[in-house]
Amino acid sequence: MRLIFALAALLAAMPAAAEPLPSSAGPLAIETVAGGLVHPWSLAFLPDGSMLVTERPGRMRIVSRGGQLSAPLMGVPQVYAHSQAGLMDAILARDFEQSHKIFFCYAEPHDGGARIAVATARLLEGKRLVDGNTPRLVGIDIIFRQRGPADHGLNIGCRMVQAPDGNLFVTLGDHFTDAKMAQTLDNDIGKIVRLTPDGKAPPDNPFVGKKDALPEIWAYGLRNAEGLAFNPANGQLWEQEHGPKGGDEINIIEKGANYGWPVVSYGVNYDGTPVGTGKQHHSGMVDSIWHWTPSIAPSGMAFYTGNLFPGWKGSLFNGALKFELVSRLELNGDKVVKEERILHELHERIRDVRQGPDGALYLLTDNEAGRILRVAPAR
Repeated sequence: MRLIFALAALLAAMPAAAEPLPSSAGPLAIETVAGGLVHPWSLAFLPDGSMLVTERPGRMRIVSRGGQLSAPLMGVPQVYAHSQAGLMDAILARDFEQSHKIFFCYAEPHDGGARIAVATARLLEGKRLVDGNTPRLVGIDIIFRQRGPADHGLNIGCRMVQAPDGNLFVTLGDHFTDAKMAQTLDNDIGKIVRLTPDGKAPPDNPFVGKKDALPEIWAYGLRNAEGLAFNPANGQLWEQEHGPKGGDEINIIEKGANYGWPVVSYGVNYDGTPVGTGKQHHSGMVDSIWHWTPSIAPSGMAFYTGNLFPGWKGSLFNGALKFELVSRLELNGDKVVKEERILHELHERIRDVRQGPDGALYLLTDNEAGRILRVAPAR
């Protein structure tokens, strides 16, 4: 009898299963895969189904398929963890299964503030460890450092993708106070750079050999890009960025193109004054294909190609920090034809969105008690 009462008390103390949440694909089941993460920023799936997760204060962890957190990886360099800055994106190299190589970007302490650094390392865990059982990074090599004035934790960017040819694209924010530098090519402020895997500028970059231009720059006139992904339908590079007060944007990134910040914007400055010309278009500057006004504060983005949600194939999913939701954009080629906002019932800042190997959507929540959430059809 005591055992029955004890079991009943335990069950009563457990949180009730979350109710399915509505969507155009039917009810959604939300499962907490793991918790106890402090401002998790980036999620990458390892070949065995476990996950590499970064925490903004300066930690990386391996999260097992069952949700167990490893100890913080040894070997992670010191980061400048202040405001929006810290340890941010991490991706697996395309040949990870052979090389165990990862790329990661972080705010490196510099000149009283920070600059974005991109590093590569080998990830050792499990049977690959030389000694002990704590996962670690070895062979760390800083392959790129942002050029320009130091940042103090605002509009820092730091999303990465690796192209099929091995080259890296990295977003670099405008640092909030240095916005005009996004329009000049002698610095890395408000830019997307394209790098070889060892951090050099590929010879076919658009500004190689041009006077007063840095060879690593691929595109410019950007504010604070925290979403970057290749569209699997056509291989185009898509980017999303925070606007000021209004005017969060999605852009298709073209070689050498100018995206207008801070000359044009769909938003206004935080004090209500016009941005730049006060216009939304300008000759020689590429228009965004979508904007959110008011701002949702977009973060990670992912194109969906899985089978769990057949009606959502080809959609672009975008996390939102300020509006605490996921925005699903239905596409027809390069055009957005419909937006659906889901998961606002969670009241969670969504930092990253990834498609898992099982076809489910995985989300990172941005707070001191951050979680990995799995989104799948309710059964």
